[in-house]
Amino acid sequence: MRTIRLVVEYDGSGFHGLQFQPALRTVAGVLGEAVATLLRGPVNITAAGRTDAGVHATAQIASFATQSAFPLHKLAPALNALLPHDLAVREAEEMPAGFSARFSAQARHYRYAILNRPQRSALLRTRVHHAWHPIDVEIFNRAARAGLGEHDFRAFCGVLPELGGTVRLLREFEAERRGELVMVRVSGVGFLHRMVRVLVGTLVEMAQGRRDPDSLRAILDARDRRRAGYTAPAAGLYFAGVTYEDRTILVEPHLF
Repeated sequence: MRTIRLVVEYDGSGFHGLQFQPALRTVAGVLGEAVATLLRGPVNITAAGRTDAGVHATAQIASFATQSAFPLHKLAPALNALLPHDLAVREAEEMPAGFSARFSAQARHYRYAILNRPQRSALLRTRVHHAWHPIDVEIFNRAARAGLGEHDFRAFCGVLPELGGTVRLLREFEAERRGELVMVRVSGVGFLHRMVRVLVGTLVEMAQGRRDPDSLRAILDARDRRRAGYTAPAAGLYFAGVTYEDRTILVEPHLF
């Protein structure tokens, strides 16, 4: 039995999220079908992290086990010949037995892209969150530092998990301005449902002067979703990579 790790990118605009759902077009469903067709047998696709409808990936990680002897160096191009235009395999490699894209992950990395100018973009409408009011990146980063470390992020969760708690470890949360684009870097061990998008929405409000920039700790302590800000749109979010024991796989989104 072989264990294969794939690095996958996709435009999330045409998918109902990553996780397999019967009768709906999902990343796992389309990818699993292509792998099964190529290797002539069903496979169980495991992904490093779930993404909602409309969320993109520059380096989502997927793994599966197979008994097929299909040549590894031909796997990525052969899969790309079967996959639709909005989903592609960047690379494929064989991993030791027991490797899991999800359970072997030590950190997950996201990027959130904000187009910060008065006018919206016709070309980037499905790639960024358009925020017309000026964002002060220095205020954003000063406020965001209160979220670093291990906290209960219940106030920033869309749908509470059925199992387990809401405590998570946030290792990176920082914004950088690149002309009209504000790119937010977020990294952590694991994330709650819509946690990144609610964090970004809350910090955007702070950086635009619509919310007290020193209130993040109070919101965390309240553990109440109503105390946090809006959920930033899915269009701006990218699953950008994963850290494993052997290496960090990270691909930055390039929008301009």
